[in-house]
Amino acid sequence: VQYHGSLAEPQAGFVLPSARRPLPAPRWPIECEVIKETIEHIEWVPPEPEPFCQHTGPELVPGTLSEEQGTVVYHLSPAPPGSCFTRARVGGSPGPLSSPAAPLEGPQDTTLLFESRFESGNLQKAVKVGPYEYVLTLRPDLYTAKHTQWFYFRVQNMLPGPLYRFTIANLAKSKSLYGEGMRPLLYSQHDAQSRGIGWRRVGDDISYYCDGKEPAAFCLSWSFRFPHVGDTCFFAHSYPYTYSDLQRYLQALAGDPTRSQYCTVQVLCRSLAGNAVYLLTIASPAGKVAAKRAVVLSARTHPGESGGSWAMKGFLDFLLGDDPDAQLLRRLFIFKVLPMLNPDGVVVGNSRCSLAGRDPNRAYGMELCGSFPGVWHLRALVERLLVEREVVLYCDFHGHSRKNNVFMYGCDSGGSTRMRLCQRIFPLMLSKNAPDKFSFPSCKFKVQKSKAGTGRVVMWRLGVSNSYTMEMAFGGSTMGSRSSHFTVEDLKLMGYHLCDTLLDFCDPNPTKFEQCLSEVDTLLRQRLGREPGSAGGLSDISPSELESSTSGSDSSVSD
Repeated sequence: VQYHGSLAEPQAGFVLPSARRPLPAPRWPIECEVIKETIEHIEWVPPEPEPFCQHTGPELVPGTLSEEQGTVVYHLSPAPPGSCFTRARVGGSPGPLSSPAAPLEGPQDTTLLFESRFESGNLQKAVKVGPYEYVLTLRPDLYTAKHTQWFYFRVQNMLPGPLYRFTIANLAKSKSLYGEGMRPLLYSQHDAQSRGIGWRRVGDDISYYCDGKEPAAFCLSWSFRFPHVGDTCFFAHSYPYTYSDLQRYLQALAGDPTRSQYCTVQVLCRSLAGNAVYLLTIASPAGKVAAKRAVVLSARTHPGESGGSWAMKGFLDFLLGDDPDAQLLRRLFIFKVLPMLNPDGVVVGNSRCSLAGRDPNRAYGMELCGSFPGVWHLRALVERLLVEREVVLYCDFHGHSRKNNVFMYGCDSGGSTRMRLCQRIFPLMLSKNAPDKFSFPSCKFKVQKSKAGTGRVVMWRLGVSNSYTMEMAFGGSTMGSRSSHFTVEDLKLMGYHLCDTLLDFCDPNPTKFEQCLSEVDTLLRQRLGREPGSAGGLSDISPSELESSTSGSDSSVSD
């Protein structure tokens, strides 16, 4: 891949989504087989909250099952161990498609038919170990041997009566929200077409456990009765949002004569596979553009954290709408938005890595444009912005597999009392605007050495004072009276609440800011066992002493 142009200048020569042209097809590594069918899902919000699975007591861990005890009914050959990305093309592998699914023996054969060779799909193998029981293996992130978390696959040839059981046998993390009542997602094509019902939480007798082997792997097991005979269903770890979903959104945006007046879509760079990393610039043409402060937002650095895309969609829907607050935001700020920073990882169904086989959210400090073009160009964009204007906020949207609710990671490495308190104002304000979803006590601000290459830390060290990662749980909310899964609408609302909080944070009337400053000071003093209003600052207190939680970044287990 060749890179041209000056520092972080959006690249010319790319086909942008247009209302008058077909969407550019995703480019896949040549090792990947891709079926021709287009996979799309309707957007739907359940009318009632979807509660967490209630565990009734210690659950019996299923016995260890091996291929010798069953029949392999689906098997994809991943990239060979030690291989690396070489080239990509539209449609992936140029040869004829293989047949990874075992053929049915006749009309009475009730074996499930599995498929995952579509955008964001991830399933490597399925072994039938009983009449209605299957052991599944996920594909590690391409060109790695690890990072198994995201799953998304299709099943067909089901019967509506029997109780099926599925066990994913090679998950990477020792702890998961599945152990706290989180359920997988199901999409029934029959229900979508006949009743307008989309993704919903399903599964009983959910168990998350260690397989007891060396090296240890972790298993997720659940049981389920399919609702219809002959249906086409999908299971997923989180609500899928693909590269093509983003392109359809941008195509609709380009065809809207109103919104396209204050939103410019450009291509910041190409990914390793040649997919576009889109950059949206949003600002009202009214007022002096040179005087506007900047806000930079990004999502899908980690491709398996699809909730970030739904929150970004909610943010864009509001900011590009006609609400008076949205109009005010466009007059006050210039927004630079990167809705999908790692499109290759999203396309191939990775959990964490790009096609470089490494985590891009540890590469912001590296001079490796050829390996991590998205994060390199984003950092360069922020460097260029900082020369021109103040960047009032940087926020990178992520997902979290071990803690419920929404929360933020910020940057506190010491300094004056006021400076350390100010780091916590934006998350506190966001918790007040989203009290049923956002947990301020779960926020952390310590800058760990292992996180030095993350987006939030690098942007903060470049000079962005308010630099955050916003983490949205794969599970849901335990705030207030809630104890239920997040819906797509919950995730989209977090994007709206971020807009609302930005106005509060930058309000020329300092009342709200000073109230929150005082509240944070009181909270931290209580945590330290000091009386509110007592003498003495916080400048001599280590960041570790100010943290309220021991559960840190979602990467710490697997990296």
